[in-house]
Amino acid sequence: MTRDVSPAALPRRVLDRDDVRQALRDHDFGTVFRLARKYGGISYQKIADACDIKPDRVGTLARGEGRITTVEKVRRICDALRVPGLMVGIAPREWESRRDALHREAPTPVSAVHSVEIPSIDDEMDSLELGRRAAASDVGDETLIRLENAFDALAVDYSRIPPRDLLVRTRRYLSYATRLFDARKTLAEHRRLVTVGGRLALMGATLQIDLGRQGAATAGLRTAVDLARQADRPELEAWCYETDAWRSLVQGDYARSLTLSGAARSLAPKGSSVAIQATAQEGRAYARLGRSRETYDSIARVHGYVSRLPATNRPEHHYHYDPDKSTSYTATTLSWLGDPAAEEYAREVIARLAPTPGVRLTRRAAVAHLDLALILLTRDHLDEACEAAEQAIRSKRVVASSHWRALEVVKAVESRRLPEAADLRAAYENLKQPGTTTT
Repeated sequence: MTRDVSPAALPRRVLDRDDVRQALRDHDFGTVFRLARKYGGISYQKIADACDIKPDRVGTLARGEGRITTVEKVRRICDALRVPGLMVGIAPREWESRRDALHREAPTPVSAVHSVEIPSIDDEMDSLELGRRAAASDVGDETLIRLENAFDALAVDYSRIPPRDLLVRTRRYLSYATRLFDARKTLAEHRRLVTVGGRLALMGATLQIDLGRQGAATAGLRTAVDLARQADRPELEAWCYETDAWRSLVQGDYARSLTLSGAARSLAPKGSSVAIQATAQEGRAYARLGRSRETYDSIARVHGYVSRLPATNRPEHHYHYDPDKSTSYTATTLSWLGDPAAEEYAREVIARLAPTPGVRLTRRAAVAHLDLALILLTRDHLDEACEAAEQAIRSKRVVASSHWRALEVVKAVESRRLPEAADLRAAYENLKQPGTTTT
């Protein structure tokens, strides 16, 4: 039988002697313990030190295999976990009446309750205060809303602001969120903070990949996965795997990219943005492996998902899939297969994202020019291919994680001994210089 172990389901009155015996005998403290520790992020050793018990004893309690012998130990463990224990929910205004009731009760020998200690007035007051503090917060809903909105703003700016600049903003928000972990907050607020912290860590890792900083990217992805699991957010964890799948694709490890894409799809809610993105990532890995049938199947599934997507008011959000992204991914995937249909998709993206005078190409438009150049080279439309490639490279909107795609086009032009090869190579070498990717 599954117990309801949410804070609202815990007893909301002072326990009498019979209640104490029943609670210690039957209460599913192991489940409460694990949930509280999960959302509080408190180590076994810290709990052991606070409660003066051995660390292996803490593990036994967490597995629900041990029993608590005294109310005092229950209170001390709950205090270490910073959550209400068996005696919670008494509002401060009830303290006086509870204290008077306790004064009227006659002391009860320990032996009368099978070695279970009855709480003293001080114990009761401590428990009441613990319950009050568990419901209090120094964080607040408004702060969390602003952090969540900040993440959305970063995700929208991702497509138009250089990774180096956006990383500065992301780090500031992540640092602020980290400081809030030490603040007093409710369990619900803590879970929201863990979630937004995981999202910010994922964004930071994505930007590090774009900048070619693999060590920092790995650390960020690990943090994001850990926070996603702590907050029980499988969709966020799926985004972490999808992002790592893209990195593996960039590094030429196509088999690993397929594995990570599959892991992302298995975690992602059906029809969600991350499920679609992981499917698209899978298709690109298949294309690089030359597996045409699987590639076309992935493209078809992506188009089927996209056709059922509701309209979004933030189409440039990096973590919201939309039809325009589907067109861009299709252009890239088909160009890698050498399918002439890629030209139509690439031209559609370029036309839709055509810059106004004085405005540079967007990142997605620059990639579409590379897709167009690659497919035009296979069709011997050499002049236009070189022009498209040069426009993409000189726009300086090709981030470090996509430099290999520009190099692929440059090498294709060089292999044909075209006169434009020297200029393209020079533009590419300039692109690789630190700090050259601009708005």
